[in-house]
Amino acid sequence: MLDVLTQVAQLALNGIMTGAVLAMPAIGFTLLYAVLGFPNFAVSGHLAVGAFAGWILNTHYGWPLWAVVPFGFIAAGVLGVATQRVVVEPLRGAASITLAIASVAVALLIENALRFGFGNTLRSYDLPLARDVTIGALRFGPQQMQTAAVAIVVMLLLFALLRYTRLGRAIRATADNASLAAVKGIDTVAIARLVAFVGMGLAGASGVLLGADTAIDPLIGFRLVLAVFAAAVVGGLGSIPGAVLGALVIGIAEEVSTIVLPSDYKSAVGFLLILLFLTFRPRGLLGERRN
Repeated sequence: MLDVLTQVAQLALNGIMTGAVLAMPAIGFTLLYAVLGFPNFAVSGHLAVGAFAGWILNTHYGWPLWAVVPFGFIAAGVLGVATQRVVVEPLRGAASITLAIASVAVALLIENALRFGFGNTLRSYDLPLARDVTIGALRFGPQQMQTAAVAIVVMLLLFALLRYTRLGRAIRATADNASLAAVKGIDTVAIARLVAFVGMGLAGASGVLLGADTAIDPLIGFRLVLAVFAAAVVGGLGSIPGAVLGALVIGIAEEVSTIVLPSDYKSAVGFLLILLFLTFRPRGLLGERRN
C-alpha cells in the first residue's frame, strides 16, 4: 500500500511539473480566445518555432537555457503578429469556425515549413546532465525543476502585466467587450496584435522549456495541442487563472493515469476530460457562465 501511495505521489509531482510548463501555451490559447473570439490552434506551430529558435541558439551558439527562453518567446511572438495580420485580420467578421479552420491551416503550414528546413529527426538541447534530487521517497529532476521555475516566473510577469498596468487593463477591456473598448478610445486592432504576440510568445517559450526537458521535432506542438486545448476547456475558456488550473489538472491526470493505462494512451485523458466538461460543465472550473 505504501509503495502505491509513493508511486501516486511521484506521478502527481511529475504532473505538477508538466502542468506548470503546459500552463504557458494554455494561457496563450485562452488569452487569444478571450480577445479574438475563436480557438486559435496555430499555437501548435508557434510552439514548435519557439522550440527550434531556442535549439539553434543553444546548440550552435552555446546560449544557456535562461537566455534562449526569451528568444523563443520573441521568435514565436513576431511570427504570431505576422499570422495575425496576414491571416486573421483579413477574415475579421467571419464565423468562429472559419477562423478556427484557418488557424489549423496556419499550424500545418508552419509545421511543414519546419519539416522542410530541419527534417523529422529528433533533436536535443545541449544541457549539462545532473542527478535527480531525492527528498524522502520522491525524486525531483533538476531540469524539470528549472523549467517549472522559469514557467512560473513568466506566468507571474504576465499576471502582473494584466493586473497592474494600463496596457493590461486595455487588454481586459477588449476581451470583455471590444466594441465598447473601441468607443472608449482603445485601439482594439493594436491590442489584438499585442495579444497575438504575447499568446504565441508564451507558446514559443514553452516550446523551449519542453524541448529542454525532452527532445524536439517539427510536430512537438501538434502532439501537445490537445492537452493545451483540454487545459483551456477544463479551466474555462477565456479565464487565465482557469488555464493554469486546467493545465495542472491535465498534467496530474495524465501522469497518474499511467498507473492503469500504458503511457502511450495517457493523451486519451485529455479527450475524456474535454468530453466530460463540455457535457456537464461547459464553462469549465473558473469560466464565467455565458447567457
